[in-house]
Parts: sequence; C-alpha cells; structure tokens
Amino acid sequence: MDTIVDILLKKFHRAIVDVYPQLSEETALEIVQSTQEKFGHYQCNSTMKLTKLLGQPPRAIAEKLVAAIDKNDDQGRAVIASLSIAGPGFINITLDHHFLSRHVNHMLGDPHLGIELPATPQRIVIDFSSPNTAKEMHVGHLRSTIIGDCLARLFEFLGHDVLRLNHIGDWGTAFGMLITYMKQQAPQVLSGEQETNLTHLVAWYKASKQHFDNDPKFKKDSQLEVVALQSGNQEALKSWQIICDISRKAYQEIYDLLDIDLIERGESFYNPMLADTVADLEAKGLITLSNGAKCIFIEGFQNRDGDPLPLMLQKSDGGYNYDTTDMAAIRQRITDEKADRIIYVTDAGQGQHFEMIFKAAEMAGYLDPKKVKVDHVPFGMVLGSDGKKFRTRSGDTERLIDLIDTAIKEADNILKERAIEISAEERKQLAKTLGINAIKYADLSCNRISDYTFSYERMLRFEGNTAAFLMYAFVRVAGIKRKIQASINLLLLNHSIHLEHPSEIALGLHLAQFGETLKSVDSYLLPNQLTEYLYLLAEKFNAFFRDCRVEGSLEQNPRLLLCEVTARVMKQGMEILGLHTIDRM
Repeated sequence: MDTIVDILLKKFHRAIVDVYPQLSEETALEIVQSTQEKFGHYQCNSTMKLTKLLGQPPRAIAEKLVAAIDKNDDQGRAVIASLSIAGPGFINITLDHHFLSRHVNHMLGDPHLGIELPATPQRIVIDFSSPNTAKEMHVGHLRSTIIGDCLARLFEFLGHDVLRLNHIGDWGTAFGMLITYMKQQAPQVLSGEQETNLTHLVAWYKASKQHFDNDPKFKKDSQLEVVALQSGNQEALKSWQIICDISRKAYQEIYDLLDIDLIERGESFYNPMLADTVADLEAKGLITLSNGAKCIFIEGFQNRDGDPLPLMLQKSDGGYNYDTTDMAAIRQRITDEKADRIIYVTDAGQGQHFEMIFKAAEMAGYLDPKKVKVDHVPFGMVLGSDGKKFRTRSGDTERLIDLIDTAIKEADNILKERAIEISAEERKQLAKTLGINAIKYADLSCNRISDYTFSYERMLRFEGNTAAFLMYAFVRVAGIKRKIQASINLLLLNHSIHLEHPSEIALGLHLAQFGETLKSVDSYLLPNQLTEYLYLLAEKFNAFFRDCRVEGSLEQNPRLLLCEVTARVMKQGMEILGLHTIDRM
C-alpha cells in the first residue's frame, strides 16, 4: 500500500503534466505533513521552486494546480476533502475522513500494517557495537549497540536481507602483550586448566601495558608473540582463542540482557585478506611511499598543519593497522557479501576516517556509489550530570553492565514506591523490562548526532517522552480490549473503523503516517523520528480515549478496532526500537 505522501505526489504530478505539458512527471515535488492542524493534514511547498522553471508567480501556479488536481481515487471515492492556498503559494491539503478510514482499515487487515515489502530485498550490512577483546564494554559502546540494533530491526521489518556484524577488536599488538604477561602470571588459564573472567583479563591487560612500556625484554617478548600469532603458531592461537572466549562470554551477557543479535566478525576475520588488499591497491597505482609506509593520499584531506593526510595501509615495519582492516572489510562486504548498502555505526570522531575509506574504496574500484550505498552513522557522547563524559564517581569509564544493573534497580525502586499490586517475582521482571527499555529509549529519542545527558531519574519517569509513558499507553489499550473481551477476528468479519470524531480522525491520520515515518528513518537513519512518532501516537490515543467512549457506546466495535490497530502499530514501533511491551502495569 502506498503511503499517503506517495498517493498525493502522484496526484500532484499528474496535475502538473496536465497544466504544464513541458514538465514531466519526474519534476521534483515536496509534500510534507502539516505542522499545525489549522493548515490541514499535508502541505505542498513546491510552487516557489516551480516559479524558476515556469516563470510564473507561485500563487498563480498554485491556483492552476488546485483547479487541476483530481480529488478522488480511481473508483471515484474521495481522497482529498479540500485544497486551499496560503501565503505566496503554499497548498494546504485536507484529506477525506472516509479515505483515512479505508487506509487505517487496510492497515488493520494486513499483518505488515499496510507496508509493502520490496520485490527485490536489499542486502544490507550493518557494522555496530564493536567492543575490544580483553576490555570491558562501557557506556561508550551503548549508543553504537542500541542505534545499530534499531536500524537492523527497521530494515528487517521493511523486508531486507540484513547482516548484523560485530567488528570486534580482536587482533594486534595488545594480544602479544597480554599473552606474554599471562604466560608469566596466569599460565593455568592459558593452558585451559583454570577458568577466569573478564575482570581479571582487564587487570592483566593494564599490567601488561605497563610492563610493555617500561620493560625492554617484556616488550621484545611481546613483539615475538605477535609474530607467532600472526604467522599461525598453534600455541599462540590457542592462547588468543582462550582470551577471546573469556571476553565473548562477558559481552554475550550484555547482548542477552539488551536482546541484541550479532554475528561476530572481528579484525582477525580480515587478517588473511590484508596483504592481498595492499598488493591490489599497489597494482592499481594508488599507493605512495611516505617515510617507508604505504599510503593513499586522497585529495581534499589534510592534517592540522595543512599537509596532505595519508590513509596508511601498511606501516614502515610491515605491520597493518585499522585503515588496512577497514579497506579489506569494505572490499569483502561488497565483493563477497554482495552488499547493496553498508552502514557503519560509530562515534562521530571516526567520521573523517570513514570518509577516507569510502573515497579510497571508490578510487580502487571496489565501491560504485551508483550500485552500493555506504553510510557512516555518527553519534555524540553520553554525558554525566556535570556535562562531562559519563564516568563513575571514581573517575573511571562506567561499565555497561553496571549501568544496566543500576537502571533495573532504580526501576524496581520506583515500582515499589508506586505500590503496584503484583508479586515480587512479577515486579522483578517488570523492573528489568522497564529499566532496559528506559535506557534504550532515552538514547534513541535523542538526535544521535548530539551528545545527551544520562539521567536515571528522567528516563524512568512515567510522564513525558519516555519508555514508561509509551509502555503505560500500550497497557491502557490492552486494558480496554481485555475489559470488553471481544474477539478482534470476529469483529473484523462484520465491522470496520469509521473515523468521525475529530479525535478519531487525528488518531487515524497519525496511524496512517506510520509507513512515512519508517521511510524517513530508512532515508536519514535517525531513530528519534520513530520515537517522536510513537510519543505523539500515545498522546493522540490518550486524547481519543478522553473524548471518545469505547465500552458501551454505540461506536464500541469500530472504536475497539481503532484501539487494536493502535496497539499493533505501537507494538511494532516499539519492537523496531528494541523495546519490549507488557499487557499489565
């Protein structure tokens, strides 16, 4: 089913060709949702741009278009109730409420809520989360994990083939240091005779770094260990695998709590491809030697001193780095994975790095922007109440597992205060759902490009644009359905939604705009567009609930169906955000 914007665009394009045959149906037009109800439901703002093409005043163009637009569908049923012209030539569009009723009924009768699946799904690779082995996941990993999962869920719902990749930092010099230290201090762990956890691993990593910086022999031994690892020495690989397994177990605990699915494909996965990638770039004449290092210099990229900024593919000592791995990765994702779209979800500080990777991949012929779309999805920092980077009281970076546990405990305390009449076990489960939903929603409801201030108190409120507010709205809808105890499937056989009351029309219009919202998130990769949509949906439902009696009214059955489609849209929207719904609260 087309979105309402798509339906209106088709009508306006037909009218343009009828009135101005010199233009084509491909002429760019803009139809947007009205920001104020007094201006109708939608607005066409294109007459000012058409003035340049047609040499006529925008209002005169608007008048001709309004006169030419067919307000009905192909069956003669009204789509547009009225058109009016405002200001210099804005065209205000008010939809017919019967058309809106048909649209919402179609959504209710479609398991996919009226959103058409693509005939040819895209292969979409999303690179997100990406912690480093032997290090704790901290609050800095929160945004990449939550935003990446939300985008993956969106594209999966839209019918695409999504590959969720966790680009773990699991290779390099750090492992030579750590293995060398553990051989001395924890040989039983490396032999598999003794188990340990990530906390010990992190402590050993910090100690190994100190030895590496201060002890020349330890440094030499570490470097030899790296050579052994990279050359495929079985003992070194076994030690490396044990370290990775310990880290993986800790990460999975967090992913399970957050309900995140990922395929681990770390730096080690691309290691066998690095030499061939550099050789291929050399063969294509893209490599320049700079102080013994193999680099690509890309026009337009400079360092702080104004000198050309290199993309270093191989260090002067023959070693590879972050740039090499990402070049091999984008090549593999396009060539082997056959990606139509690749999305990297990392902090904003890596923006220039990915700009250079994309451009270098284009220069190498790996990336054809006409065939493969690449996006870097940057995000800002998580701040504490002092406006600085979020840290613990001791000044350390907040561990992600501690942050999640605290949110669950805070949610449990709030539920105790509200004296909700449920068992301790039910409250515990509800607190877990509320706490994790609150963390996710607080992050996703902020424009990802901006920093945001982390506050347990604010994110767990039951008022305002919060997860708790949405959850409560969903519970209210579920409560109405439960109270009436009618079978939705039976109602659908003999009844349909009729939007008559202004609050019904406002709710129905907003429901009909669900597909437009998802389409916008698809284009701009901004999850806060969906959170804003769901928050307004909850508010419009609350207004409908206030103004339009459901139980026992003459309109009970049509209004109950309106409640049902609201619940389905709300549930689906929350699932895309990675939130869990509950029926009682």
